[in-house]
Amino acid sequence: MNIYNTLYQGKNILKMNKILSPNLDSEILLSEIINKEKKYLILNPKKVLDRKQLENYNNLINRRKNGEPIAYLINKKEFWKYEFYVNNDVLIPRPDTEHIIDQVLKIYPKKHKIRVLDIGVGSGCILLSLLKERKNFYGIGIDISKKSINVSKFNAKKLNVAHRVKFYNSDVDNFMIGKYDLIVSNPPYIELLNLKYLEREVASFEPKLALNGGFDGFSKIKKVIKKAKILIKKNGKFILEIGFNQKNIVKELLKNEGFYVNKIQKDYGNNDRCIISTKI
Repeated sequence: MNIYNTLYQGKNILKMNKILSPNLDSEILLSEIINKEKKYLILNPKKVLDRKQLENYNNLINRRKNGEPIAYLINKKEFWKYEFYVNNDVLIPRPDTEHIIDQVLKIYPKKHKIRVLDIGVGSGCILLSLLKERKNFYGIGIDISKKSINVSKFNAKKLNVAHRVKFYNSDVDNFMIGKYDLIVSNPPYIELLNLKYLEREVASFEPKLALNGGFDGFSKIKKVIKKAKILIKKNGKFILEIGFNQKNIVKELLKNEGFYVNKIQKDYGNNDRCIISTKI
């Protein structure tokens, strides 16, 4: 079967299973299988695929039709300017989280030499992007999931910043190493009862550990704020990603722990997404 017919078949399967972007998804998957850019598919529609390529492609299409995210199927996701390895042990990086990177770069010019802590490091997308952008940053990433730490370590090597970062498999409550100029965190903040109402791709495939914010959505946020208070230097910056409806409560939590709230940053959907604060 040639490229044109293979894509046509794949698109139809995805369309029948109510996948929102069947054309794009089928092209991404076939590009990955044959290790060519998407433009190659357009320019070579009559190119015949071998049996192994067809088997691999059909396998990915079948997984995609059941809702498995593209990022897990191809084991990569673009974030900021970089490509990260991802699997279903880590949350898929979101464009809205890039606002954390943007805010940090505005606060710290290139010559600043600082120590950064990322609480709940996951794939490493936040911390490692910062280390790539600022050559004088040194990072620590912690996560309760040993598997996510392994993904972060892999990405640190992939991005050539492993010499400026250390990772610890630790619950935030038990971590007591160092003092930091900057702390960043994208903690779990989805209310327990709302997990089942998330999009199928998220609810069925992404790690619950990285999503579940407890009964009211604030249990992990409270832990992170209390620990940040201990680990951050005076006048240090603390940047925290939050849910769209959590701004007011989180502001109060921060003030009660000795932080001054500098700014609320909205995401691409105009929802409150991260809070920038200073330890006073």
